[in-house]
Amino acid sequence: MRRFYIEQISGDKVALSDADQLHHIRDVLRLKAGDIIIVFDHAGKEYKAKIASADRKQVELNLTPLKARRTSPVKLTVACAVPRAGRMDDIVDHLTQLGVARIIPVLTDRVVVKLDTAARESRLSRWQKIAQSAARQCQRSSVPVISPVTDVKEVIESARDFDLKLIPHLTGERKLIRDVLAASRPKNVLVLIGPEGDFTPEEVESALHNDFIPVSLGDTVLRVAAAAIAVTAYIRFALDK
Repeated sequence: MRRFYIEQISGDKVALSDADQLHHIRDVLRLKAGDIIIVFDHAGKEYKAKIASADRKQVELNLTPLKARRTSPVKLTVACAVPRAGRMDDIVDHLTQLGVARIIPVLTDRVVVKLDTAARESRLSRWQKIAQSAARQCQRSSVPVISPVTDVKEVIESARDFDLKLIPHLTGERKLIRDVLAASRPKNVLVLIGPEGDFTPEEVESALHNDFIPVSLGDTVLRVAAAAIAVTAYIRFALDK
């Protein structure tokens, strides 16, 4: 059944007015009064929604709550260096499909992408829409939080609330990620993914000082998108039990 996202739902009636979704309902799917869709909100609540009326401004829906799905016991946040050529779009799409709770686009010393205030706001809006679309398509019951572009120093220094913090990087003494996960049962995990030039020694030192665990993802050097997707998939596989 077709799924649509509404930021916040309360009560047994709601109006869907997002232009893109409204166009999809009216002009692409040609749904009309009496047809049934599924809607969900930021809190992961899902509803069977019967279309009461539809016009060019909004679709009025009558709601019936659906039984809550089983959710992952692990809340995973991925803070990922912004790569070149728009690849962050793909990272947001794939990490949404893999069930992350939050994605933080990160600027590090070796990130080559330069974003002014307007560009940051524009990209954040696009990434949020990509996450909403991916959540609908993969039938997630929630949309991950997409944070504003953040400096890596701020991410590291504000990470005290996580009970497991991982920083994959390419040099020095590191643990195998499988060994770290096997020895812990975390509920709130943060993974910091660096740029293709890796973190600077100063960034790694700061992370270790703030209780991040240095880990290796294997013998090959992965690009940013591949590293983010691989580590997310592995953590979900290892901890979602």
